[in-house]
Amino acid sequence: MIAVHKDQLPYRPCVGAMLVNAMRMVFVAKRIDNPRNYWQMPQGGIDEGEDPVQAVLRELQEETGTDKVEIIAESDHWRTYDLPDELVGKLWGGKYRGQRQKWFALQFLGEDKDIDINAHKKPEFSDWKWVDFDDLVNLAVPFKRPLYTDIVTELQPLVGL
Repeated sequence: MIAVHKDQLPYRPCVGAMLVNAMRMVFVAKRIDNPRNYWQMPQGGIDEGEDPVQAVLRELQEETGTDKVEIIAESDHWRTYDLPDELVGKLWGGKYRGQRQKWFALQFLGEDKDIDINAHKKPEFSDWKWVDFDDLVNLAVPFKRPLYTDIVTELQPLVGL
């Protein structure tokens, strides 16, 4: 077996969703596979033949169980993050060094009862909640905090609720 250096691996194409409710709070969820108290916004890979808009709506439906949303903003660029060295090779079949993400801000048009994190056959989350924009970065896993800072800086002013 030939060892591949992390820097030789590509980024996984992905989308992220900043779901905002009428109270200007942001949806975050706790991953089933992470026992620590870290929370994240919905995100996921772009399937073959999918554009980012289709992907974010599909991922949001899979991870939150709702499609009662409206896209209100799209990030103006793609963002990348690298996995910590100890996770490279363990996630996504070892094919990626991290993710290349297109982020969207979406208005939640439903009620809390419309969210069902167990709706998908393989749920990714064990819990969810609404949080203030100011809390997003500190709730994220440490290696994603710079990414979350950048996302909040760009998308929060565009939410305009």
